Amino acid sequence: MTTTTTTTEILHSTTTFMKVIISQPEHRRRLFSTLQSKFPSPDQIHAIATLENAISTTAPSFRTSSLRAVEKLLLSYPDDDPFSSFVLSIIYGLCHRPVESALSLLNVFCFDPSFARCEIAPMMFEELFIIHLIPVLEWLKDQRSNILSSLSPNLDYQSDEWSRSGEESVVIPCTKLLSRMNEEQAVELTKLERDYEEVLDENCSILAGYFKEVLGNKDGNQLINLPVLVFRNARKGDTVETGADEKKKAKEMGIKGARYNPIWAGGGGEHPVEVYSESSSNNPKLSPSYPQRVSLSFLTNQNSSRELKTSSNSHLDSQNNSSSDDKPSSWFLESDSEAETQEKSKEMASFDSRRSRLQKQKEPSSSSESSSRSSAEPSMAESANPPGGGKNTPPKDFVCPITTHLFDDPVTLETGQTYERKAIQEWLDRGNSNCPITRQRLHSTQLPKTNYVLKRLIASWKELNPNLIPIQFDSVSDQVMPSTSPNSVISQASMEGLVSELRIAITKLCTSEILTESEMAVLKIERFWKEANLDIEIQNLLTKPPVINGFVEILFNSVDSRVLTATVFLLSELGSRERAVIHTLTRVDSDVECIVALFKKGLLEAVVLIYLLRPSLNNLIEMEMVESLLTTIKKNNDSFVTMCLNPKSVSVFLLGRIMGNSEESYVSAIAQTVISSNGVESIIGSLEAEWAEERIAAVRILLQCMEEDGNCRNIVADKAELAPVLESFLGASDGERFEIVHFLSELVKLNRRTFNDQILQIIKDEGSFSTMHTLLVYLQTAPQDHCPILAALLLQLDLLEEPRKMSMYREEAIDTLISCLRNSAFPVAQVAAAETILGLQGRFSSSGKPLLKSILLKRAKLDKRYKSLVSRWSAETLEEEKAAEEWERKIAFVLASHEFGLLFEALAEGMKSRYVELSSACFVAATWLVHMLSVLPDTGVRGAARVCLLRRFVSIFRSAKDMDDRALSMLALSSFINDPEGLHDLTTHMKDIMRGLRELKKSSVMAIEMLKVLSEGNESSADLWNHKELVQVDCSMHGEVLSIVCLKNKIISGHSDGTIKVWTGKGSILHPIQEIREHSKAVTSLAVLQPGDKLYSGSLDRTIRVWSIGGEVMHCVQVHDMKDQIHNLAVANSISCFIPQGAGVKVQSWNGGSKLLNPSKYVKCLALQQGKLYCGCQDNSIQEIDLATGTLSNIQTGSRKLLGKSNPINSLQVHDGLIYSASTAIDGAGVKIWSTSNYSMVGSLPSTVDVRAMTVGSELIYLGCKGGLVEVWSRDNHNRVETLQTGNHGKLNCMTLDGDENVLVTGTSNGHIQAWGLI
Repeated sequence: MTTTTTTTEILHSTTTFMKVIISQPEHRRRLFSTLQSKFPSPDQIHAIATLENAISTTAPSFRTSSLRAVEKLLLSYPDDDPFSSFVLSIIYGLCHRPVESALSLLNVFCFDPSFARCEIAPMMFEELFIIHLIPVLEWLKDQRSNILSSLSPNLDYQSDEWSRSGEESVVIPCTKLLSRMNEEQAVELTKLERDYEEVLDENCSILAGYFKEVLGNKDGNQLINLPVLVFRNARKGDTVETGADEKKKAKEMGIKGARYNPIWAGGGGEHPVEVYSESSSNNPKLSPSYPQRVSLSFLTNQNSSRELKTSSNSHLDSQNNSSSDDKPSSWFLESDSEAETQEKSKEMASFDSRRSRLQKQKEPSSSSESSSRSSAEPSMAESANPPGGGKNTPPKDFVCPITTHLFDDPVTLETGQTYERKAIQEWLDRGNSNCPITRQRLHSTQLPKTNYVLKRLIASWKELNPNLIPIQFDSVSDQVMPSTSPNSVISQASMEGLVSELRIAITKLCTSEILTESEMAVLKIERFWKEANLDIEIQNLLTKPPVINGFVEILFNSVDSRVLTATVFLLSELGSRERAVIHTLTRVDSDVECIVALFKKGLLEAVVLIYLLRPSLNNLIEMEMVESLLTTIKKNNDSFVTMCLNPKSVSVFLLGRIMGNSEESYVSAIAQTVISSNGVESIIGSLEAEWAEERIAAVRILLQCMEEDGNCRNIVADKAELAPVLESFLGASDGERFEIVHFLSELVKLNRRTFNDQILQIIKDEGSFSTMHTLLVYLQTAPQDHCPILAALLLQLDLLEEPRKMSMYREEAIDTLISCLRNSAFPVAQVAAAETILGLQGRFSSSGKPLLKSILLKRAKLDKRYKSLVSRWSAETLEEEKAAEEWERKIAFVLASHEFGLLFEALAEGMKSRYVELSSACFVAATWLVHMLSVLPDTGVRGAARVCLLRRFVSIFRSAKDMDDRALSMLALSSFINDPEGLHDLTTHMKDIMRGLRELKKSSVMAIEMLKVLSEGNESSADLWNHKELVQVDCSMHGEVLSIVCLKNKIISGHSDGTIKVWTGKGSILHPIQEIREHSKAVTSLAVLQPGDKLYSGSLDRTIRVWSIGGEVMHCVQVHDMKDQIHNLAVANSISCFIPQGAGVKVQSWNGGSKLLNPSKYVKCLALQQGKLYCGCQDNSIQEIDLATGTLSNIQTGSRKLLGKSNPINSLQVHDGLIYSASTAIDGAGVKIWSTSNYSMVGSLPSTVDVRAMTVGSELIYLGCKGGLVEVWSRDNHNRVETLQTGNHGKLNCMTLDGDENVLVTGTSNGHIQAWGLI
């Protein structure tokens, strides 16, 4: 046996169902609500919420991540879980994986068939399963007939007991039927219904497995047999094999594509066949899960089998049905599945062989169609009044009180009243919210499920009354016949004349081969259309496929712009009234391409027709119409002909649709095109349009433009009318509401605070409803990723009032921001909430970017690019600056004081996140709020902020490599330092803070200020300074280390054998990278001249060499012969000063001149600072020599030798206007400090050791002492903070600090180089 259901058929059915689910939010939410009630697990509810957010979001990255998260969660469920299978099918459908989607959906039918066919996918069940379940239905018919045939004959509705004479109708309650059954019959019917449901479920599960096997047979090389139906609960041991015979039998009964479901009923061998009425095919989501029954005898008694519907509406005549048999091209909009289902249902409304033959014939002419229609109408009218009249009147409970027709899809409202679904839906769509009969207000306008009990009773009643014609339900609006005005000035005769002329024009359009005749016909038809009120018959005549094809031929061949405009006008008018016109146009792709080409060539009115064709998004993008759409948008409305829709409005709508659903890169390119073509102002005008869809599309376009180029924000803010935008909010979908909120939020990101306040006031006051209340209601139901921006806007509107007063809007908004920050299940919402808080500070650049981080770096007094970056603010008026500061204080106050600092806890959690964007945004926001605590009144939240954030700030300050992060954390810590309790809590982290401040002191003045505060406030300053030995190397093979300097990341040492060595430090090892021996004797001095690209070396070989150190390798570029030994060297731009072999100091010009200064003194050491030379002499005296004037000043007079020992000045350093001199501590002070301004001694270091070398930093003084010790002293309080043990007994000849003052390097007389690091 061959496979009778193909993979294509299965995928078509499942894909159609998925399109309905994805494209219809209300239907999807109803199904989700059903799932939540059946599966109330929190994880499952979370999965549904995440999936709904993914469907409704406009961000592709968020959708992808959300779908993956839900998929990962659901794959952990058992394989037989119907909930996970159904939700997975939707996920796979969104990810364009149709086979996996179909398999997951079929799993639902496998594991819970009753729930699947009744609640989840009744339409799919009827399309795919019911064709194979004909034997089950036949069995049901036989069993029901056996039970009903045993009823009392008195139950006949034609009996005298229930009939009346004349034409008066008799209404028979349905309860009479049940009351005449005995107890045994009622039990049998009940058991039959139960058995039928069980058999149906079991076989439904079997068929679902069969369909899965078919899908698994990808290559088609495996023979898959139809399963055998099981009747385990009905007739034990009975099985029925289904296959091609059943499908053939169904086809003979008129079931095409399994859309028309047979329910066997009645007697005499006739098999009633169920057909969908218009009401059941109008909306796929409301398709009944129980089939409608129509007696076959009724079908065979009709004079015309081409039309079953009793409505006299001519647009459903035979020609339309015939024309709709052709399948529309794939170009047609995917979301139009409802209309396609309706057309296909109409196509399949006739079942006899004559219908099949007619479908194969060529489309008849308009005259033959008219005659066939007129011949069919009497039969329909005759059949509408069956013999018997009132005797066969249905029970009143079977009749809809609105339509007075027999129920087809009954629904029972909460008031207890039952109505036809389509009728009550129309009642509600008109704005009514109460029950038509009881007038009671309905709590929900969502219609319930079909009343299947009543529907089955109606089916049973039909079986007992096979001759009664079922009345199809028509739209309530269709029953209202057009009225004719009694004051009409056109007589019936003249109207007939116009119609006759119009028919001639139509005939020429369709038959003439002369282009000019056809063009004249088009112009005549256009004139008739505009001047005469054509009746419905003529309009239907114009919608016939031959006429539409004639119009299309004009579009292809005519070059007359007037004719082309008239043709597009007529097609648009007809297409807006009759959907069949659109189906005719979309059958052939070339027709659509022709219309698009005409639009792009300048026939701008064609955009209306393109809109009516409902192209899919992919087709819209492929059309490449952006430039033509912009051209249309920039045109004045007066330049277009009056049409059913305004071309400019339609262009805005289509452009908004493209920009709302395309890839980000493509949307960005379109936004740039809109901005560069000066289309922003034209689109701003659409914000005031009457068509709500146009206003929302304009909002979407302008939002994308502002995000692409923030500079156009000022234009939008200046010219946009916001009242119409606010009016659109209530009627918009959730996605559209968020676009409106996002648009308004972007508008208040101007670089002028006063302007932002004005716009906020407009948003708050404009509109016919309370904006804040509406936003509050929306906030409570909005998706997670929408909430941060929505809450921020609500908070800003609330802060227009005094912030110290309580406000439910403010509380709800801040609670929402905190909730989003803490919801780790939605990282996108977390990041959005943190970034939203950054924008609340209220200062923006001209492009709308928040300036908060730059403002904070400026407040941290960081001497970098931030001065220029924020320089624009200094040029603001005093009013703007005052408004900005006032807003910042208000917003910071309400955020920080909410729930006693609850926001600080959320920010602290966010700072620990593994997502860089989230942790960075939370860090900046926390820094801002903590900094603002120092300028806001204390409400008791400082302690909460300190507890939540202090350790985190210290950690960042200690470990961050980025200078900005360290500066921001320093700014936050400075706020804690100003608080006595905060300063006390910082003591446990004092070492880490001090180390970081020392590193920042050259970049930030604030670091220096904080160092002073911390040093003064700490009694034991020794605890703040600790050094660790980093490395020690032995260079004794080169003799003593006589001089040493640090330059960038290199250490350069001079040795007593004339060697110069270059080192680099990596870890705990000093690596020699270069060794040079160009001096013949000891290198006594090394000096670096700023900016640090040259090194000067002085030697006992009487030369000074100049070295280039800019490259990787140091090399000598110049040699100066000094004619004397150099014992110590100091250099400036044009001169060098060195200590010779004898007395005095030699000053040598690089040009060759020299002179001897201070000849009466034997100089031991010297220092050169700002054109003044300082000399430390062997007799313990100190002199200052002005090199410009030669003036000599004594700072300290010399002293005689004591006990035969000299007391020379071993080291001299000048730093920040102070002179530091080091010598033997004979008088109890090894180091004395002098002022360069008045030469007075301002302090001393009470070191008791012989100081041989010294280096001075900005905070510490290092003394190289006899015996290999290094003492560390504080510059501020002159206290010794640490003593370093070098580990060897050599004399310290030299020492230096690196550029950051974090590393001390020493050189000793026994040839060792040692490095210490400040920790």
